[in-house]
Amino acid sequence: MKKLIRYTALTTFLLPLSLSSQKNYFINDEFIIRGSFSVGQELLNNRISSMFTDPVMKNANWGFVVYDPKNKKIINSYNEKASLIPASTTKLLTTETAMSILGKDFQWTTQLEYSGEIDENGVLNGNLYIIGSGDPSLGTGRAGASSYGTLINDFSSAIKNLNIKQIKGDIILKTAVFKNNKNTPLPANIVWKGDTHYYLPAGSTNDTDPRQEKLLGNKKMEQQKFVYHSPYNNQLVYTEHFNGYSLNTKLPDATYYLANNLKTNLLKNGITIEGKVIDQSNSNIQLEPRKKLTKYTSPKLVDIVYFINQTSNNAMSEALLKTTGFYEKGDFSLDTGRMIVNKHLTKRTFDFDGFHFADGSGLSRSNVVTPMSQVKFLSSLIEEKHFDAYFKSLPIAGQTGTLKSMFINSESNGQVFAKTGTLNRVKTLAGYVKTKSGKLLTFSLLINNYNGSVAQVKQKMETILAPMIEL
Repeated sequence: MKKLIRYTALTTFLLPLSLSSQKNYFINDEFIIRGSFSVGQELLNNRISSMFTDPVMKNANWGFVVYDPKNKKIINSYNEKASLIPASTTKLLTTETAMSILGKDFQWTTQLEYSGEIDENGVLNGNLYIIGSGDPSLGTGRAGASSYGTLINDFSSAIKNLNIKQIKGDIILKTAVFKNNKNTPLPANIVWKGDTHYYLPAGSTNDTDPRQEKLLGNKKMEQQKFVYHSPYNNQLVYTEHFNGYSLNTKLPDATYYLANNLKTNLLKNGITIEGKVIDQSNSNIQLEPRKKLTKYTSPKLVDIVYFINQTSNNAMSEALLKTTGFYEKGDFSLDTGRMIVNKHLTKRTFDFDGFHFADGSGLSRSNVVTPMSQVKFLSSLIEEKHFDAYFKSLPIAGQTGTLKSMFINSESNGQVFAKTGTLNRVKTLAGYVKTKSGKLLTFSLLINNYNGSVAQVKQKMETILAPMIEL
């Protein structure tokens, strides 16, 4: 049987960068490499070469690269510019974009209010209001968030504590941008009316009159009647009067489930509601005077990102993509979320060659990216102020999250920090590795159309990646 020596590809144009410049040649079907390599390089080369005859990998379309962020150089790679399905490693982009735009300590608020008066018989001659803000974790019971059951019980208790026995009005849903965050972003394309605790949508910036605009400057937003990003000069402005009425944008989904179950819970507890659940999120109907009953505050974004990346939660990732789009452009939609991510990546000088961003979770097989783009993106984050929180959100090999079952009996245990991805015949891993010499490197391994089981391809991934700690 012929033996391959330090071989990483079947043809020279597929060779890893570390080998392509060497004067290598074939003798009797053996590939001979001239040049000296580190122990880690030799191990990587041998491990990669073994994949080309492996039953699981030989027909797969895959790419790999390990990159040194400090020197901005490829250490080893194979097929690193191939455009491949990344699966849930897509979440690396979604979560980092949200953390960069909103800040790791950002929190969403959902507030319960009422209008009107309560008479001596416990009858509320008014409405209940639920003011939401696009919380991606609302009611999930995950990432430290309360479950819908807990929220409903808390809201019901606040109503009962006022001795309300009957509600003559409706449960009205509104969307707002709350002021509780240190730096509250004010979404564009919407004219916002300040309230005590939040800003409410008053209409579309398409209905604004540039002659009435005044630059906000150093004035506090809450002191102005109407505030918005001017479509004419792209700066924050305010106006004393606004008569617009249209709002041709999508706001966060109304909290119908919370509202309808609150109504059911109240009825079970003997508190009747004559009205119905009404969504006024996309309406400029003037709000009547209201009083705060109670509020719920979400976990911090850093905790939500940690949960998403550790568990690879798809629903929460998609919700986070949409709410990030909302806080930038005032539109709660997949298209806006994707636009914001692409805009953010442009600022990071992301390599868009072979890239398409289809969703926030990686469930879509229309997502494609190159391993090279991923490692450069991950490298670009190291100097960012939120990097430590972002890095800590990633699963740790052999220890936490979706990497807990990998690298268990390996020296890489505890040294690989990465996001996993899994779809039918797609297995991926991208993130960081701490080497024995103290380097922090970035890597990406994207495997599409492999043969065999998920367990088998995971074992092949470990085989390829284990030598990285020797670099």
